[in-house]
Amino acid sequence: MEHFLELFIHAVKETLPFLPWLLLIYILIELLESKANLQNSRLGGKFGPLIGSATGLIPQCGFSVMASKLYEQKYITLGTLLAIFFSTSDEAFIILLSSKEGAVWVLPMLAIKVAVGIAVGYAVDGVLKCFGRAQVCAQMPEKTGQTPSTVKDIFVQRYLEEKEEEVVCSCGKSHGGSEPWKRYLWYPLFHALKVALFIFLVNFVLEGIVHLVGRDAFSAFMERGRFVQPLITCAIGLIPNCASSVVITETFLSGGITFGSCVAGLCANAGMGYVVLLRNTKKWKRNLALIAISYGLSVLVGVICNCFPV
Repeated sequence: MEHFLELFIHAVKETLPFLPWLLLIYILIELLESKANLQNSRLGGKFGPLIGSATGLIPQCGFSVMASKLYEQKYITLGTLLAIFFSTSDEAFIILLSSKEGAVWVLPMLAIKVAVGIAVGYAVDGVLKCFGRAQVCAQMPEKTGQTPSTVKDIFVQRYLEEKEEEVVCSCGKSHGGSEPWKRYLWYPLFHALKVALFIFLVNFVLEGIVHLVGRDAFSAFMERGRFVQPLITCAIGLIPNCASSVVITETFLSGGITFGSCVAGLCANAGMGYVVLLRNTKKWKRNLALIAISYGLSVLVGVICNCFPV
């Protein structure tokens, strides 16, 4: 019981410094979100993978979901969809920015994920074109009345087409049109507390493992398994929940996995995006192929990154 209490207190101390930064960053995201303009028609053009990869970096939990809906409605190509999936990180960048040790990894992580997303996106579209299976994107219809101009409004509008209930993000809640105090305080606080809980659990479990096996033995095991780690982190990344990105990122910050393994897991992480695709049971072969491709390429990215110890 004494060791349990010690581990609990240690995990709390490791988690508390994250909370104010998480809250601040989530509030800033809500405030700055309306300033991010995007022409929706360009997502289906030749710059689709480029724009999609950049869009996927925005730390919002619902973009991969909405991208899947756009793909199902043939508004974007398969390459653009995968570009968004590979660049999506859910809560990863927020956690890295909230940590002194993690902030230095934001730019390398961002650069790798954008590069991978763009490369995969254009490669997939190029291969399909070579085999005569290039997708012709439908023109996104313009709505009457006020035309959306922000990234979130465009994605939300397209995602909600033909939907009776509003499901804006993977947390299952519609945040659009809420009162200012809810949008800029309550929802950021809710997300910050949820992520802080995941961080606490990861810290508690990892510290317990280190306490049981010893820090030296744990470090030696992680070093020996640096090329096996991507296989595990990518499998975790495929879990359709923002908790997976939190677990991967916090485990990296705690020294449990290498940077390359973290990148691999976050490349495979597409939030709830695959859930939308899997609902189309008629395309089950396509869906399984996409998951397999994402997993395999993400593992490859992790192995390559782990060849350069940092």
